[in-house]
Amino acid sequence: MSNNSLKEKTAKGLLWGGLGNGIMQILNLVFGIFLARLLTPSDYGMVGMLAIFSAIAGTIQESGFTNALANKQNITHNDYNAVFWFSTLTGGLLYIILFLSAPLIADYYNQPDLIRLSRIYFLGFVISSTATSHNAYLFRNLMTREKATAQIYAITISCVIGIILAYNGMSYWGLAIQNLIYIAIVNLSLWFYSPWRPTFNIDFGPIKEFFGFSVKILLTNIFNQVNNNIFSTIIGRKFTPYSVGLYTQANKWNSMGSSLISSTIGGVAQPIFAQATDDKAKQLSIFRKMLRFTSYISFPTMLGLALIAPEFILLTIKDKWIDCIPILQQLCIWGAFFPITTLCSYLLISRGKSNLNLYSNITLGCLQIVALLISWRFGISIMISTYVIINILWMIVWYLMVRKEIGLRFMDAIKDICPFIIITIVAAITAKVICGFMDSPYMILASKIIITAVLYLGISRIANSKIQDEIFSYLLKRKIK
Repeated sequence: MSNNSLKEKTAKGLLWGGLGNGIMQILNLVFGIFLARLLTPSDYGMVGMLAIFSAIAGTIQESGFTNALANKQNITHNDYNAVFWFSTLTGGLLYIILFLSAPLIADYYNQPDLIRLSRIYFLGFVISSTATSHNAYLFRNLMTREKATAQIYAITISCVIGIILAYNGMSYWGLAIQNLIYIAIVNLSLWFYSPWRPTFNIDFGPIKEFFGFSVKILLTNIFNQVNNNIFSTIIGRKFTPYSVGLYTQANKWNSMGSSLISSTIGGVAQPIFAQATDDKAKQLSIFRKMLRFTSYISFPTMLGLALIAPEFILLTIKDKWIDCIPILQQLCIWGAFFPITTLCSYLLISRGKSNLNLYSNITLGCLQIVALLISWRFGISIMISTYVIINILWMIVWYLMVRKEIGLRFMDAIKDICPFIIITIVAAITAKVICGFMDSPYMILASKIIITAVLYLGISRIANSKIQDEIFSYLLKRKIK
């Protein structure tokens, strides 16, 4: 594949991925505000307590096969078919296990209502298990527009229904049903957009072929899910549903921002890296360009969210959520770096080094669990600060692995990342100082956003940011076409 063709596919993937994820997060924002006004922290806490079980079960049924199918050079119907039946059967088996374990989960949290709630909520990963191969087909073929369309339809319909249920007093049941509807619509859409269909000629031979690679992805994803949901598990055990709800709400807004970027990057990174896997110099060039793009978008988005968090929370979901503001601000600091780790992870996977990715996540996960079990006695704020510090320091480990694989020099990494951190901090501090003289929270919120955005774009232009020039040049070209 020529450099121009690869560059065009990357740009299109990023454009549609960013557009789709952007629209989806805007919808999430709008509907999330309505739901947060209607529901309480305890309602969110009840569903948040179940997140880790559903996430791990969903990870097991997917088993890393999406990445394995994307990495395989010559793909066949039998490969997709084996993954389909394995994932579907595994999803059904895991649901039976969790269905029977529901009383134990409720006893762990001392919340009897979780028995019925969990048995409904856990149906989500069973539905997802039937579209693993279809999702892999779209992922492998960079069909980001189709995936984005599916998600936009799903979030719109499910959130409308969720709001209706919440308005009629369904509390946490509304959240659970909304989640099921979202998953069902997404997976039906994946079936619609993917031309591949399963057959009853079942042969699990390809599973054995994928196993060595996919099991490392599976274990990595399990530890990622543990890391992502360990807070709600520990907080739910040591504190109250109210505290879990505060964390869940803060993490939701943080995840909306960071996942917008990481999902956009993740939608194209591995397939693009895999197509250049035989040319280390080309991979290095692609990685650095994507690193600059990620940094350019991530730092102003996430640190900007931390800047406007007080006004945003108070004006949108009101003062009953005021205690989640400092939690959100701390999470946003790590959220700014998270998409970079996603990029590093996909590079390692594309080079067949899923073992390095696995060892890194296992070690990091163990460190975090130990640190959180020690720090919970000092309160939620100290727990989150510990989590953020450990993850940012672990960026050094991610860099060392990337350097070993493609020879990325430390100073080059610094040049690709730090200018955007510095420009963001300068713009944010300036905006905060100027807005300190204002009284109206509406004026403060609008001014913070406008001043920070104008300063960030302006300073980047003065600093001759090539990635900014390339982004605007590409968007202008598409508009002209």
